[in-house]
Amino acid sequence: MGDVINLNRYRKQKQQAERERRANEKRVRFGIPKRDWAKSSAERALETRRLDGALRDGAEHED
Repeated sequence: MGDVINLNRYRKQKQQAERERRANEKRVRFGIPKRDWAKSSAERALETRRLDGALRDGAEHED
């Protein structure tokens, strides 16, 4: 005879797996977390300031 399974537990596990799958899709779609984005944004701003400070007089910074 087959194994006895708890249908409520099975249903909850299936729902959890579906939520995880959708969360992974959204992580890929929307990219990096906000804290990482803010960190990299601050690093980009710092690098821009460093580059602007190293420019010679009359030279324009190209983005």
